[in-house]
Amino acid sequence: MDILGATATELGRAIGDGTLDAVDVTEAHLDAIEGHELSTRIYARTTADRARAEARGAAQRAKEGARRSPIDGVPISWKDLYDTAGVATEAGSALLRGRVPRHDARVLSNAVAAGLVCLGKTHMTELAFSGLGLNPVTATPPCVNDREAVAGGSSSGAATSVAYRLAAAGIGSDTAGSVRIPAVWNDLVGFKTSHGRLPLSGVVPLCPSFDTVGPLTRSVEDAALLTAAMAADRAPDLSGASVRGARLLVLESVALDDIEEAPLSGFESALSRLDAAGAQVSRARIPAVEEAAGLAGQLFAAEGYGIWREVIETDPDAMFAAVRDRFRGGAAVSAPDYIAAWQALKRCRAEYLDATAGYDAVVLPTCPILPPKIARLETESEYFSKVNLMTLRNTRLGSLLGLTGLTLPTGTPSTGLLFQTPAGTESRLLRLGHAAESALA
Repeated sequence: MDILGATATELGRAIGDGTLDAVDVTEAHLDAIEGHELSTRIYARTTADRARAEARGAAQRAKEGARRSPIDGVPISWKDLYDTAGVATEAGSALLRGRVPRHDARVLSNAVAAGLVCLGKTHMTELAFSGLGLNPVTATPPCVNDREAVAGGSSSGAATSVAYRLAAAGIGSDTAGSVRIPAVWNDLVGFKTSHGRLPLSGVVPLCPSFDTVGPLTRSVEDAALLTAAMAADRAPDLSGASVRGARLLVLESVALDDIEEAPLSGFESALSRLDAAGAQVSRARIPAVEEAAGLAGQLFAAEGYGIWREVIETDPDAMFAAVRDRFRGGAAVSAPDYIAAWQALKRCRAEYLDATAGYDAVVLPTCPILPPKIARLETESEYFSKVNLMTLRNTRLGSLLGLTGLTLPTGTPSTGLLFQTPAGTESRLLRLGHAAESALA
């Protein structure tokens, strides 16, 4: 077995049947990290001693027939906003340099209880407030398909740790697209869970009203098992899932405006394969979607700046200017406007759910553009702002509307197909995604 290229599920099965030893699997990943030319641009810090200790425990449990989960012993990475006891957690920001928590984040402790091995902490956008993955303050991970381009953010290192074969899976977070964007640009599966599905205790916040935890993986089955591990829950049964007869609605609102040729081609090609597999594909516009999209600036920036204003303004020059200015945009939103925006959003959510109630999922291109070049983003602030908004345009629709989302690679590099279903329907979405994954392959 190709240890570094296998899915987390494949590694878990091999550890369980004795084909692989958990210690050997972890050592293979630690050796790969140490020897990779890009590792310092992907990992903020590794936790080798912890990983080895956790792997030894997993190996012993496998020998005793006492495994804790199907992925007991599998080594994964964690975005640098998940607290790790005794290890710095700095959220990609010089403002939090030297911040060392005393306890693991709840989702991390749940994952360890399921037997997962913590390889280390991955680089990310400062305080998670950009979809591009550019971070001149710490490091900018490169896209797996173009090393001169950004990897997508804010879970940039989480994605590239998997894409560059330095972790079996990565755990990111998603507020407006921060799991789904790096997943699509690095040809991975990205799962945005429903808001509140996974605990946020011990997770450095951006916008608590929208923040979610989610995995970046090589398969939908991996996403299902990792989500269950972090929730201390059982994974859904994916067997027997099929797209035949599935009712899919293509969202023809802003999601298709000004889309680049490659993302559109990949999306339409994926739809054709789903149609050939028996899915029923319809197309429609939903007015509530456009209205919700117009509320993003008032909601995300205002909450993010409200959370971080005091810290940012204590040392504003410690931040990359383009990200700092995104936060400061929230200062212009008044309290009445913020409350009114939330009231409008709640109405949009209800209208959207009414309009889509007859479908198994709504589908759209995950991102309308390909990853832009690092050099230009570092030097042109207006370009940064423009492409950042375009990058997040489609994914933040699901965040605003309170949905759960799953992005799958289309087969065209750095393009994806995003499935969206109502909050609380993770099991249904994962089964559909598992079936779609097979149809797209």
